[in-house]
Amino acid sequence: MAVGPDTFPKMLPVEGFELGTTSAEIKYPDRKDLVLMAIAPGSTVSGVFTLNRFCAAPVTLCKEHLPQQASDHKRYLITNTGYANAGTGPDGYENSLSVCRYVAKHADVEVAQVLPFSTGVIGERLPVEKIESALDRCFENLTIDGWDDAGLGIMTTDTRPKGASVQIDCAGTPVTITGISKGAGMIKPNMATMLAYIATDAGVSKALLDGLVKEAADLSFNQVTVDGDTSTNDSCMLVATGQSNVIFETGDEAGFTEFKTALVKVFVELATAIIKDGEGATKFVTVRVTEARSLEEAREVAYTIAHSPLVKTALFAADPNWGRILAAIGRASIDEFDVEKVSVYLDKVLLCEKGSVARSYVEAECAAVMQQDEYTIEIRMGLGDVAADVWTCDFSYDYVKINADYRS
Repeated sequence: MAVGPDTFPKMLPVEGFELGTTSAEIKYPDRKDLVLMAIAPGSTVSGVFTLNRFCAAPVTLCKEHLPQQASDHKRYLITNTGYANAGTGPDGYENSLSVCRYVAKHADVEVAQVLPFSTGVIGERLPVEKIESALDRCFENLTIDGWDDAGLGIMTTDTRPKGASVQIDCAGTPVTITGISKGAGMIKPNMATMLAYIATDAGVSKALLDGLVKEAADLSFNQVTVDGDTSTNDSCMLVATGQSNVIFETGDEAGFTEFKTALVKVFVELATAIIKDGEGATKFVTVRVTEARSLEEAREVAYTIAHSPLVKTALFAADPNWGRILAAIGRASIDEFDVEKVSVYLDKVLLCEKGSVARSYVEAECAAVMQQDEYTIEIRMGLGDVAADVWTCDFSYDYVKINADYRS
């Protein structure tokens, strides 16, 4: 199940960024599960990764390889699905390194030029022989038009591929930004059981790109939750090839504001697509907290609501049991506040004002909103002028079924 139409956008190629996908039959026969991405020399690469202390071997290797990479040589990203290679100890590390060595030998580059990514079942080691035997096909399939197959090749419990692509005018020159993501369950910052790869043909200095990927992820992938579980393998990579000859060194250049806005838009589209395809999801809900004293406070309230199993099951049933929302607000780990200043809206329907049921409240109006596929829960705290959004989904019967049977 998923929310909204099952459409994949037209993916615009990014010069200097190639993708090759194949089936290595890692876990299932005849399923695309291995994706190689090739980055042209002269590009800059940045990434953000999971904060889970049990981070997977490929995450550890990415963190080690990134600072060692030579930007004047070609670089590669290699992604497998099926097995996460997390919780696998020294053997898991060596297995990921072995895959990197194979790619490096084939491409005639140093091993640090290769960044590995894995997603799937935790505690299962990589089938290295299967992966290495299929890698030659990935090289053969490399093309700048490979986004569609790659979107399929990084999926696990996803029901559909997720992509976003835009072209904008930067000071008279067209600039392309294209990306794919995957994720459906074990989704909660920082970041989520997700992988995301975004590429642009703009040139961006390394220092500026490092800041952009962190800021864009904070405004997108770090504002989503399906079930409150932070994974071991989360990675979000941003690549700037410079092939358009539009170069941003400091962020003060003409066109940078438009570029940054478009980049964040792509990140948000990829992040919200994960929530709309959340495991068993039937509702896409924005939890918006306004009038808070700080961003941290606003997000704490929003996440407390979005993580509540009682709230999420009510969302699935379209049950206007708004007392569950009040209870979640009341237990949020924030400083003292006056409950009589709190108001709660469901889209434009006022549920609660001054801490109790609104005089204008009509349950049928609330129930009608909850029947929609998408809507907003807004909490006005009456404390300040800071706001934050968190995107989440409901808990359906299928969420339990999917996760009960995940390894079968």
